[in-house]
Amino acid sequence: MESRAHSRRAPKATSRGRVKLIPLGGLDQIGMNITAVETDENLFVIDCGLSFPSDDMLGIDLVIPDISYLKSRMEKIRGFVITHGHEDHIGALPYVLQQINVPVYATKLTCALIERKLVERGIDKKVKLKTMKFGESVSFGDLKVEFIKTNHSIQDAAALAIHTPAGVIIHTGDFKVDYTPVFGDPIDLQRFAELGRKGVLAMLSDSTNAGKPGSTMSEKTVGHTFDMIFSEHKHSRIIVATFASNVDRVQQVINTAAKYNRKVVVEGRSMVNVIGVASELDYIKIPEGTLIDIENLKNYPDEQTVLITTGSQGESMAALSRMANGMHRKVRISPNDVVVMSSHPIPGNEKAVDRVVNELYKQHAEVIVQDTHVSGHACAEDLKLLYTLVKPRYAIPVHGEYHHRRSAAKLCEAVGVDKDKCLMLENGDVLEFDADGEDIKASVKERAQAGGIFVDGLGVGDVGNIVLRDRQNLAQNGIIVVVLTLEKYSGHLISGPDLISRGFVYVRESEDLLEEARVHVQNAVDDCLVRHVNDWGKIKNIIKDSLTDFLWKRIKRNPVILPVIMEV
Repeated sequence: MESRAHSRRAPKATSRGRVKLIPLGGLDQIGMNITAVETDENLFVIDCGLSFPSDDMLGIDLVIPDISYLKSRMEKIRGFVITHGHEDHIGALPYVLQQINVPVYATKLTCALIERKLVERGIDKKVKLKTMKFGESVSFGDLKVEFIKTNHSIQDAAALAIHTPAGVIIHTGDFKVDYTPVFGDPIDLQRFAELGRKGVLAMLSDSTNAGKPGSTMSEKTVGHTFDMIFSEHKHSRIIVATFASNVDRVQQVINTAAKYNRKVVVEGRSMVNVIGVASELDYIKIPEGTLIDIENLKNYPDEQTVLITTGSQGESMAALSRMANGMHRKVRISPNDVVVMSSHPIPGNEKAVDRVVNELYKQHAEVIVQDTHVSGHACAEDLKLLYTLVKPRYAIPVHGEYHHRRSAAKLCEAVGVDKDKCLMLENGDVLEFDADGEDIKASVKERAQAGGIFVDGLGVGDVGNIVLRDRQNLAQNGIIVVVLTLEKYSGHLISGPDLISRGFVYVRESEDLLEEARVHVQNAVDDCLVRHVNDWGKIKNIIKDSLTDFLWKRIKRNPVILPVIMEV
């Protein structure tokens, strides 16, 4: 291994150059991908995605990246460069562009999906979108970014070759090696090899499937599976649930439906939006007369119809979930339905998917969950192929949980990257490459503010960790409101204290406990008045401490206690 590592061509760096890489999201998680590339005078941002809330983020709709670091360098920011059109790479753009309005560069389908988002937010006229072709480059002063063709579970995915003063840095984006894609060309391995021969300083690579052996299967293999399903269920209605963005998957379902003379309904808001955009750009071919509106579904017998729908991840408000729960206004699940779950559950979504599958079985539908999905991410052998072609001096696994990235680091070492040059960064690390002739040093010298900003309804950032902690406490322990009235001048107790409980105990069965608690609070308030404590803040704290202590001793519970003092 040592000799292979020494044989790597050093990146050309004939003069002194510095460049910084700052991942502000996307590490140790699936989602919220955003990375800044910075020199002394220029900065651009790779991707700007969102993540969906975890179970403990009660009431939160979305999580977007903290861009404090970017806002502190506004004068240097030249643009956003986007690798592909998935939500975890473009979803935060409508929020971030309202604060940092710079041009956005992306490939054709990605631009169209971004534009749709900007229109929804009413800022499409304010933002400059620039469509890039594969092989084209955009310059930001001493930084130049080249778009390279890759394959993924959405069309027009790109890797980026970033030419910097310190050398070439490659960002793979999310990718797989597909020699027979459903649409378009295979991944441009030749360009990766050319860059590798000239010398690559570092490669930031997708790590999602690094722990899976072998190579990722071609998307076309799913088409054969659909053909078998359709041929075996000629008298049933077929419902296919998949990711809205997987245009190639939708194309294959449509192809198979047309082959078996079935009409197709596309259901789910995000699915309709993506397929509409892809159809306008001719990225999907729908035979004339195949697509029908959901309103016309009732005019055709089951054996002549196919529904392509959202909800493959068990999302509670997605179309498939509403069908399974009997809440969909147009579609009722029946024993004559065959439901194809054409995706693997994203880590953390397994229980939600199981709930939907169980509901479908309760409606006596047949559910198919095997062999109808292939990943959009490179497995171990594909990753090793790319590392071997590129031969980076430094390997930086990105896009994945920590164990995904650790598996990717081991693959890098296996193909000859020095162990100490496989860099495991954290969100917020400011990695600086300093090139002086042939001597190149890499080090993390500082930390940038990084993390998530919570979106709750129309509020962005107004819910923080303290509010979340209160929500969790309320959800877990309930609340007791203590209400009392004091006379304005004398401070005498006029009425109360009264206790109002929600989510703590069932009042009708706990009257004795609540009466004891009320008496306990009454004694605490009387003691305050005897000692002439006139500060309402102190009285509230005494009530809280006294009641908390009483309830913990009695039933080992710790509800939120909210004293309310009124004055007359």
